[in-house]
Amino acid sequence: MAKIKVLLVEDSAVAINIYEKMLSSSSHIEVVGKAKDGKEGLALVAKLNPDVICTDLQMPEMDGLEFTKQVMAKYPTPILVLSNAVQKSDIDNIYEVMKAGAVDVMAKPQTALGGNSDSMQNELIVKIRVLANKEVTAIPLS
Repeated sequence: MAKIKVLLVEDSAVAINIYEKMLSSSSHIEVVGKAKDGKEGLALVAKLNPDVICTDLQMPEMDGLEFTKQVMAKYPTPILVLSNAVQKSDIDNIYEVMKAGAVDVMAKPQTALGGNSDSMQNELIVKIRVLANKEVTAIPLS
């Protein structure tokens, strides 16, 4: 079976490394690209045609919400928003990115705060495996 191709869009090098480490533990997933903002991410989506995109919300150049809108208009792809801005209390942010076409959200792993990174890793891998099978349709830019 082909590996699930994942594109990571995140301006924190530390977070990218953590995600990459978590995802590389799965034999089903391959990180095919990394971008530090939405603008760079958009160029990579066109080139790499990933199965799933993981993006942060708060980034320079083009934030995750705008990035999600652009991707869903041009290259509909399942998007998982991995961000500090999608904690359970961030209803508005979650609503906005879901409306823009993101399929799921997940709060950034708080591993530095003594969080359980194993359960985080499992949750991330499961989400990506589920999202890889989701059919998404284009959402025209309004």
